[in-house]
Amino acid sequence: MVVAAAAPLGFVAGSIPIVISVSQSIAVPQYFVVAAVILLLFSVGFTTMSGHVRNAGAFYSYVLAGLGRVTGLGAATLAIGAYGLLLLAVNAYLGVILNAFVLRVSGVDAPWWVYSLASLGMVAFFAYRDIELSSRVLGVLLVAETLVVIILNVSVIASGGAAGLSLSPFDPAELGVGEPALGLMFAFFGFFGFEATAVFRGEAKDPDRTIPRATFVAVIGIGIFYALSAWVVIIGVGTGTVVQAATTNPATMVIDLAMRYVSPVVADVMQVLLLTSVFACVLAFHNVITRYEVTLANQGVLSRSLARISHKHNSPSTASLTLSAATAIITIALVLTGLDPIMIYTWLTGASTLGIVALMALTSLAVIVYFRRSHPRSNHSAWKTVIAPGTALVGLIAILVLVISNFSTLTGGVDAAVILGLLTLAAFLAGIVGALVLRSRRPAVFAELSSE
Repeated sequence: MVVAAAAPLGFVAGSIPIVISVSQSIAVPQYFVVAAVILLLFSVGFTTMSGHVRNAGAFYSYVLAGLGRVTGLGAATLAIGAYGLLLLAVNAYLGVILNAFVLRVSGVDAPWWVYSLASLGMVAFFAYRDIELSSRVLGVLLVAETLVVIILNVSVIASGGAAGLSLSPFDPAELGVGEPALGLMFAFFGFFGFEATAVFRGEAKDPDRTIPRATFVAVIGIGIFYALSAWVVIIGVGTGTVVQAATTNPATMVIDLAMRYVSPVVADVMQVLLLTSVFACVLAFHNVITRYEVTLANQGVLSRSLARISHKHNSPSTASLTLSAATAIITIALVLTGLDPIMIYTWLTGASTLGIVALMALTSLAVIVYFRRSHPRSNHSAWKTVIAPGTALVGLIAILVLVISNFSTLTGGVDAAVILGLLTLAAFLAGIVGALVLRSRRPAVFAELSSE
């Protein structure tokens, strides 16, 4: 589920050329290494907390445990808002690329939103059922899309690339070329969803063992996969020409590489799997949001009906159907505004990036406070409770500063940056206000809010 949320093929084919273009540098593999190191440090505290926080609220539960109920509910609404925007954005993008694919193979040109709504229907079908069904579907798609990228990587390496297997993309001197801050920021985006390991705690057979293992495997695996694939793309196109190629034609650059180094058949398969990769990403984020809903419903913050579990499918069916209806309604509302779907994608991913990085920084701070204040005599080492999360906090604050300072670039304009920045802040403040109202009007429910 975590790796599917990262959409390996979707990111390699769709985003790596963008990272090369915005950074104007061939040092992209190093950006992924730096991002992976920061997130590994974050994961040390994150997984240490997983042994103490027993519910499936992830960011919400960890912030609640460390920073209190009010800030915790602010984190909850921010998480639901950020992942909700990401789901809507990626689903709109899926509608665009699916329409382009159908138009190319059949000549049928339908509005993008027809495909986006159809995608939401399929997501509703899978998410309503047992998580095992989603994991099987995502697993098959994940293996297929990963395999096709590996085939491309091996083919480019075996052929020697455009001008030899140069290691210059890993030269530290290249980090100072172009706009490394932008490159690192976009590379960081490729890891979103890895923290979902804790969200599925209630459905894991042995969460105390599998959550830490899955988290570290995901971060390390995604980091190595992206760094290696970025290097292959760069040497495949050519270190001297890849920046220009990525700037001129990012949309088909990787597909063109498959055509050149493998075969037209593999290039066609890659285009199909690109669609399934993005769909898997939408399904994964839908499942993450429903688990947040269930956690909040179980604690009485949201309607307890959302916590209802289907006896037939053993899934949070009510929360899933509610989310499916909400995303369909919001998608229709976005269509009625007349906004271009790519603009929708750009705006909403920008806002979600700001929200998720802020959540990670809050979580790192919560880990430190939790073990210093609530569990000062825990058996965990200072490395797990202070040093690693503290270093991650510094790194995440640096990333957050980069996101804020380049927010207009992420969202496509100053006006959009202001609106979406305020929207992200409002999502956090909504939880704060809701917590204060809950404390005033339903003190018993507020007092029972717990990360246990």
